[in-house]
Amino acid sequence: MTVLRPDPAAFPSEALSGARKVELLILDVDGVLTDGRLHYSDGGVETKAFHAQDGAAIKMLQEAGVPVAIVSGRDSEAVGRRAGELGIAHVHQGVADKAGTLAELGRATGIAPERMAHVGDDIPDLALFDRVGFRISVPGAHPAVLAEADYVTATAPGAGAVREACHLILVARGLWRDALLKARGSGPG
Repeated sequence: MTVLRPDPAAFPSEALSGARKVELLILDVDGVLTDGRLHYSDGGVETKAFHAQDGAAIKMLQEAGVPVAIVSGRDSEAVGRRAGELGIAHVHQGVADKAGTLAELGRATGIAPERMAHVGDDIPDLALFDRVGFRISVPGAHPAVLAEADYVTATAPGAGAVREACHLILVARGLWRDALLKARGSGPG
């Protein structure tokens, strides 16, 4: 169940303070955008299930001026397709060196790492956690990742956790009301 926190007071003040500076949101895939399970057909084709509400929130965040990037250690056609549907311009798959990709994102966007947030769930995500300004994790993440997180979503991965992270950033940056009105077709833009 997605936990919607419309009242800024519903997010911890420390999380709001950290999320206020976020200018780029970086997402891991398996265990963040999905529930972490890998599905293969008898023919060896990998499939993934993405939550529609995560996609809607990613679009809201981007339309509010906060770009989103995907950085994943695995390579998947399904991820490329989903990123295309959502208009995510910065998609890095099959990444062995996530820290190197962070530097590349900085050059491409002009955004400093301390103005970036990363949502991760496993040990390889710690390389980004060590460098970004705001670290978000999800329930069920590796204990070392949870210990380093500035915020852990109440919502499970693949079930709206990314929506919650986007919502937090929108609320913290004072963009939530306008983003909500725009999504409803009655606001600015």
